[in-house]
Amino acid sequence: MSAARAKGTAWETAIVNYLIGEGFVMAERRALAGSLDKGDITGIPGVVIEAKNCKTINLAQFVDEANVEATNANADVGVAWVKRRGKTSPAEAYVVMSGTTFMELLTEWINK
Repeated sequence: MSAARAKGTAWETAIVNYLIGEGFVMAERRALAGSLDKGDITGIPGVVIEAKNCKTINLAQFVDEANVEATNANADVGVAWVKRRGKTSPAEAYVVMSGTTFMELLTEWINK
């Protein structure tokens, strides 16, 4: 396994463990799917998570990728969970999404 792949796998695993610890016990890493990728982490209904542990942070690219993968997975929400430099916990990372996705979440939350 390449160093980059090992770094990505470790970050995905950290996110899954964090989600499970927070009560999302069905969270799991998803197998690679090539051009029809459905995101890195599944197990939260309607949500696709794209995990990113990169030296250079490119939010536009990460959000676009998460949205494509959400479409591929027929999910409502796609987010990118981006490792923050100098931090190891997913709790201290960035979770980024489009403004449209954020408004959908706000509307859903307010209407509960």
